[in-house]
Amino acid sequence: MAEAHGKTHDFHILEPSPWPIVVSIGAFVMAIGTIGLFRWRVGEQLVIGGIDFATPWLILAGLVIVLYTLGAWWTDVVKEAHEGHHTPVVGLHLRYGMILFIASEVMFFVAWFWAWFDAALYPNEAKQVARAAFTHGVWPPAGVETFDPWHLPLLNTLILLLSGTTVTWAHHALIEGDRKSLKQGLGLTVALGFLFTCLQAYEYAHAHFGFSGSIYGASFFMATGFHGFHVIVGTIFLAVCLIRVNAGHFTPKQHFGFEAATWYWHFVDVVWLFLFVCIYVLGRGLVVPH
Repeated sequence: MAEAHGKTHDFHILEPSPWPIVVSIGAFVMAIGTIGLFRWRVGEQLVIGGIDFATPWLILAGLVIVLYTLGAWWTDVVKEAHEGHHTPVVGLHLRYGMILFIASEVMFFVAWFWAWFDAALYPNEAKQVARAAFTHGVWPPAGVETFDPWHLPLLNTLILLLSGTTVTWAHHALIEGDRKSLKQGLGLTVALGFLFTCLQAYEYAHAHFGFSGSIYGASFFMATGFHGFHVIVGTIFLAVCLIRVNAGHFTPKQHFGFEAATWYWHFVDVVWLFLFVCIYVLGRGLVVPH
């Protein structure tokens, strides 16, 4: 009956979709697979229902399910946009959703900064709680050779700041209908994101401290490592946008997918600035021995 009278509102009533339940299954398999991977690495078992899930393959199976579902789900969203379902009201709600997602990501990184500063500002307390010589009462812990912030970390900072400029250039080019500049700016941003990841991997390979053995190493690699993961995700996000641009997608008035990618990339930029200042610069000697 509703179809016969046509659409009389600006909202998008979705058709039944299998993707929410499928991605939930994939995430559950990944969670069990992660535990199974840890158990497998230390030679232990993870028996559930008579089956030993202590294997490195289960987490990969879950990852494949999640990645496939995300690709299929976002393909449906792109299709809905081309069909005209993303009205101004729907677009506004999509933007609200992206803002809330970035806000949740901010709180995710707040946890790592909190852990870092808790150990850095109170090294004696960290030593007592750990009941081991993780900090030796000083920060950085005795024997830890930190990175020179004015070498690779500074170069990576400049690379990310430059990438923020190029993605903004691409965004303005899209709004002005300059497709050539859009492709150039977006292509440069993807290349800079890839370069950042390569330099971060090189830096990790030459670190003089490991993940285990000190709170410093664990906090450092968790904070910078998760940021690096976000850079990889953002680079893929922008690369997909570049593919869509070459396919003729996005218009000056309707380009939420690209806009969401630029928001995410600027968020990654800002987080890195805090990491550079707090962990690389101040982290070399945040407090004096107590």
